[in-house]
Amino acid sequence: MDADTALPSPEAKATTSDQDPPRRPFSLAARAALATGLVLAAFLGVVGLTLSRTNADSALKDQQERLDNFVTAYLAGLEVNRSGKIFMPDTPPDQSFSRPGSGLYAVVLGENGTRLESPSALGRDFSFLKPLQPGESEFGPVDTRMGRLYYYAYGVTWDLTERKSVPMTVMVAQTEDVVEGQNAEARRSLVFWLSSLGVMLILLQLLLLRWSLTPLRKVANEMSRVERGESEHLDNQYPQELTGLTERINAFIDSEREQRTRYRHTLADLAHSLKTPLAVIRSRLELATDSTPFRTDVLDQVRRMDELVAYQLARAATSGRQTFATTAVSIAEHAEDLVQSLEKVYAAKNVLCEFDIDDGAVFYGEQGDLLELMGNLLENAFKWASHRVLLVARLQPQAGRQRPDLWLSVEDDGPGIGSDNVEKVLQRGVRGDERVQGHGIGLSIVQDIIRAYQGELVVDRSPEFGGARFSVRLPSN
Repeated sequence: MDADTALPSPEAKATTSDQDPPRRPFSLAARAALATGLVLAAFLGVVGLTLSRTNADSALKDQQERLDNFVTAYLAGLEVNRSGKIFMPDTPPDQSFSRPGSGLYAVVLGENGTRLESPSALGRDFSFLKPLQPGESEFGPVDTRMGRLYYYAYGVTWDLTERKSVPMTVMVAQTEDVVEGQNAEARRSLVFWLSSLGVMLILLQLLLLRWSLTPLRKVANEMSRVERGESEHLDNQYPQELTGLTERINAFIDSEREQRTRYRHTLADLAHSLKTPLAVIRSRLELATDSTPFRTDVLDQVRRMDELVAYQLARAATSGRQTFATTAVSIAEHAEDLVQSLEKVYAAKNVLCEFDIDDGAVFYGEQGDLLELMGNLLENAFKWASHRVLLVARLQPQAGRQRPDLWLSVEDDGPGIGSDNVEKVLQRGVRGDERVQGHGIGLSIVQDIIRAYQGELVVDRSPEFGGARFSVRLPSN
């Protein structure tokens, strides 16, 4: 034929190449892990900030105590002569006071502008220091040209006699390196331990999530088994929270199967009930000897009614697409039986039927539907073929689906079907050639089965044999 013709069995879904597919929602495990991770990160962050602040306050307090001890040690080593002159201690409390630029400084302010400095403080700027009253102290960081300093100053009075005393202010200062070094070390240790704790908690949470969601994964796996026809129901052994859900799913599966069976049996019974009296009427009319126009017209109508009943009986046997397939029907096994039967019927034509069937190709549905579908397509090919017929069955896996799509193709080396005759041939009761025996409803039944399974039929020319090719795609879901 000149162009492919597709049977619009299911309603086409509007899709555009410029529209992105909807983003798949996060799984329950991903949502729980993300929420837990965010809460855990916020919690550990608050804990880290709190501990870091506490450690900084503790380091500042330690620094004050350290400088206070140096001031006390300096006061113990100072000497004042009778005239009130102050002398720095010969041996400082720490050798750092003797090394210029060591970062540990001592300054003593006396009366009348007297100022004494440790060797480490020579040439340094301590303009911020002012005399303090006896018993008054001062502590804090201060920014200078040398950088930030932590200092502690204390005002005292040195009594020489009962009437004479020498006021002085002793200050010890240290650069921020010591305090910041302690804080940095504490922060590194804190980050390491909190990070390790966070990783361990996340891993523990993932393990708990995996264990908690095991029943849900079991439900999903068993649903897949039911869809593939490997199991009839879900297992009843589930936690209490899922028992109600699984029981209702099992009830729904049973209800769907019972409804389909009841509907099919009702239609079949009705068709059979009509077929028997019609057969009696037809036989009586055919045996009658008169040939009046009335008899001929009635006989034609009875034949048409008989064909309609046969068609509806075939439709009643069609189960249609089933989400919960009871069995997976093998393609190769039933194709062999069908072809053997057809080869006997069309033995005079000496038709050779070849198979190209994927290993494990199965049909998820009723066995009768598969036999009706393949039987009509193969019989149509045997009718029109000269000598060769080809049956192809392919499994086409689809992303995000439990079951693959099924693609069936039957082609022959006959005359083929013209593009202008395709629609006519697919109509119920129409035959491609009136000289060929049959009711003309086989392809119409094929269309009904394909519609029931939401599939698609394409009729075109066989690229290998040159005759007609009927291609059927049956979606998995």
